[in-house]
Parts: sequence; structure tokens; C-alpha cells
Amino acid sequence: MPPTTPSRALSGPRRRSLFAGALAAGPGALLLSACSGDGAAGEGGKPDAADRRLRERAARESRDLLLRYDATAATHPELAELLAPLRAETALHATAFDAGDRSASPSASPRSGGPGPEGPGVPPAAPSPARSPDASPDPDAPRAPEVPGKPAEALKALAGAERRTADARTAALSRAEPELARLLASVAASGAAHAYLLNEAA
Repeated sequence: MPPTTPSRALSGPRRRSLFAGALAAGPGALLLSACSGDGAAGEGGKPDAADRRLRERAARESRDLLLRYDATAATHPELAELLAPLRAETALHATAFDAGDRSASPSASPRSGGPGPEGPGVPPAAPSPARSPDASPDPDAPRAPEVPGKPAEALKALAGAERRTADARTAALSRAEPELARLLASVAASGAAHAYLLNEAA
């Protein structure tokens, strides 16, 4: 009797177990070691302008991914619990890049001082500031990304965003100083793992 091939579809509890196990044993451990440095590079331990720009771009990309995670969970509440560990790790990525940028700019104000609901140092979804009903839209405010109406398609769209971001960070490795390159490589590996898990869950 030929062996049967297990179905690719994963049930809710099994998917959550897969996500949690993969994050515990995967690139997250590399991220912790990469984040332990102070981001210093170049002569005198001061990151150069090119490295600062790379960090700023990487932090912005991670915040864009956070917006996509939040929009996906808001559109499909049944996916919120599944996405929570991936969102939490993405928030850590943004924090790591922002922390390195602040070390290069002492006057920069911290973005988050307290622990978020996902754990210490993990910023929660940013609340929208109160606005007057007559106020015009802020053209500089980040726009929530469009989310496909079907949960599976939403997961695939999120996986695609993670993959594109991971590829961009891998491409930037040759332009980064060693400390930042280690962080970029670790976060790129984490993003690739996110993309794989999201595609598997779709």
C-alpha cells in the first residue's frame, strides 16, 4: 500500500504549534545575538552615514510590515492569534534597527519606553492620535495596506511582503558594516522563515 501524503492544510492548533516551534528554534536566536551589539562601526566606533541610512530604511520596512500584520489581523480576526508571534518578532526587528540608529544619534528620542503586550521591548500596535472631526487627513501618515478578502490570500500577500523585505535586506549586506551586516542577515533569515510559515498556513 503506497504511503499517503499528509494534507498541506493545517488546523488552527497545529498551525499555532508550528509557528511557535519554528520561531523558538529558528532565526530568532540569531537575532538575539545580533542585537546584542551596539551597532558601532567605522572609525571611532561611530556608524557612518551610509550605515545610518541602511538602518533607517530597515526600521521603516519593519514598521511597514507591522502595519500589514495589524491590517491583516483587523480584516481577518480569526488570523490574529496565528499572526501574533510573527508580529511580535517583527516588532523586535524594528526595535533593533531603531536602537542602533539612536546610538548613532544621541539626541533622538526613544520610540517606546515600556513593555508592550507581546513582551518587554515589543511595541504594541500604535494607537491613532485623536483628531478633530474637521481636520484634514495627514498626507505623511502611513496608510494601512489593502488586505485581500480571503484569509488564505491575505496570508499569501503577507508572505510576499516578508519575502520581498528579506530579499532587500540580503541585497544590502555588501553595503553594510560588519555589525549591521550581522543584524541584517539575521533579520533577513527571520523574514524568510516568516514567509515560509505564512505560505504553509495559507
